[in-house]
Amino acid sequence: MNYDTLIIKKEGGTAVLTLNRPPNNAVSYVMLQEIDQALDELAADNDVRALILTGAGDKSFCAGMDVTDAINHPDVGPVGRALWTKVDRFEKPTIAAINGHALGGGCELALACHFRFMATSDRAKIGCPELNLGIIPGWGGTQRMTRLLGRSKALELILLSKRLSPDEALAAGLVDKVFEPDELMPQAMELAGVLSEKAPLAVRAVVRSVQAQLDHGMDEGLKVETRESKVCASSKDAIEGFTAFLEKRKPVFKGE
Repeated sequence: MNYDTLIIKKEGGTAVLTLNRPPNNAVSYVMLQEIDQALDELAADNDVRALILTGAGDKSFCAGMDVTDAINHPDVGPVGRALWTKVDRFEKPTIAAINGHALGGGCELALACHFRFMATSDRAKIGCPELNLGIIPGWGGTQRMTRLLGRSKALELILLSKRLSPDEALAAGLVDKVFEPDELMPQAMELAGVLSEKAPLAVRAVVRSVQAQLDHGMDEGLKVETRESKVCASSKDAIEGFTAFLEKRKPVFKGE
């Protein structure tokens, strides 16, 4: 499918979804709709086993919601919140390749991904500074930053509207790794490539189990883990995994 605000490329088992509204890649209402459609497309594509999200150009990953566009769409809050939750619950591994500013809704999008890599830069900042406008992070930022960093650090960053440099974000735990700009995508692709070679059913099972614990607590997480473990144990991929181990070769998983 062709998109006006996104670029989607596939390489092996990895899909790269690029927010394409340079220079800031601010989120328009149309972009929200297109991301929703793209996630459905990529979720249904069995050849796609890992997803990288990044921004066009080298200035911004995503500068948040396009304020001028938001004025014309009073439902942008719940729509954006539901969509970023859809990213959060995506059942294939997601990596945010943060190639510049990630502010407001852009930071919230990165928080919704499973992994966050950021490029070094003297200018790029990441954070949720919405309080400067008299509003709050409304696309899940208060919840996901707290989940990731704990209450005190999340309150510090949000209430003080802090914008962190890549190194500061790494020290705070907001991003997982920092790379030179020309290494950002190769490193993200390398991780995605490793993940895409894992057994798809088992990867999905782990993601589902972890998400169930985050959303509903350990008891529910254990229930999902038990159910998913049975599915994986009876799969062809499990047979392939054990056979490859005994034959001392690399397994070839097909998601069956």
